[in-house]
Amino acid sequence: MIKEKDYGILVVDDEPTNARLLTCMLRDHYAVREAYSGAEALQIARSDDKPALILLDVMMPDIDGFEVCRQLKAENETKDITVIFVTTLSESAAEEIGLNLGAVDYLTKPVRMPILRARVRNHMNLRKQADMLEALSYIDGLTHVYNRRRFDAALLAEWQRGRRLSRPLAIVMIDFDHFKALNDHYGHGTGDACLQQGATALAASLRRPTDLLARYGGEEFVALLPDTDLVGACVMAETMRQAIKALRLRHEYSPTASHVTISLGVASMTPTAACEAQHLLQLADRVLNQAKSEGRDRIGVARLDDAIDMSWPI
Repeated sequence: MIKEKDYGILVVDDEPTNARLLTCMLRDHYAVREAYSGAEALQIARSDDKPALILLDVMMPDIDGFEVCRQLKAENETKDITVIFVTTLSESAAEEIGLNLGAVDYLTKPVRMPILRARVRNHMNLRKQADMLEALSYIDGLTHVYNRRRFDAALLAEWQRGRRLSRPLAIVMIDFDHFKALNDHYGHGTGDACLQQGATALAASLRRPTDLLARYGGEEFVALLPDTDLVGACVMAETMRQAIKALRLRHEYSPTASHVTISLGVASMTPTAACEAQHLLQLADRVLNQAKSEGRDRIGVARLDDAIDMSWPI
């Protein structure tokens, strides 16, 4: 999803004069970049600093606009970019091709400034509204951290990014110890309050905007840590464990401690074609279960070769 500050525009035209003219029409209201070939446009669209909207010429010598649009809409990381064709091709057949490929609009040159600004503004507003609704659908109603749906989408995106850039990706699985006993003896209201305060403390432990905390289900949470190796993930897991202990939430029915504690499972690897993102998740879940079986209030660690598992004692 694109943040508010990232609602920029990419103008793509192999004629620099045409690109600059469109840029001049829009730069007072938007951050506008230019690309002068289809290949350059795809490179920018696939980068971490992708545009929200592309004004795309059709007739270009290397990769034409129709093929650029087709590739954008075929890839998960770029399919949501809004595409408007701006071209000299005025035939209805060409317009039909462009719209069928997934473009939201089709403008023919020469383009009048008021029309271009109005079309861009309308499509940007629709994009922002759609992103706001999507953002709401990604929030857990009880704890107000991200939900599992958001985590699943982020895991896939970060796995693909890590594979492309050969960067490590880490997961920390988190489970509140003896939560059923807490609910049974103190009531579900107390259990809900525990999850709410715990989620706030866990989220506050994250330091980077790229890190993500989500409620995975019930009393289980998960943290996604891009560009993080196993050592860094263990440090973060210990920070989280201590953050929950510092809350001193009463739990007299826990055989582990008189206050609420958590168990954690940590795994990290550099994504490759040899395995899928779910493998990393399964590793973290497996060592979480091991940490729980060894006494809880501790961290289970998955080694890269999946042969040695360790737990940090309390």
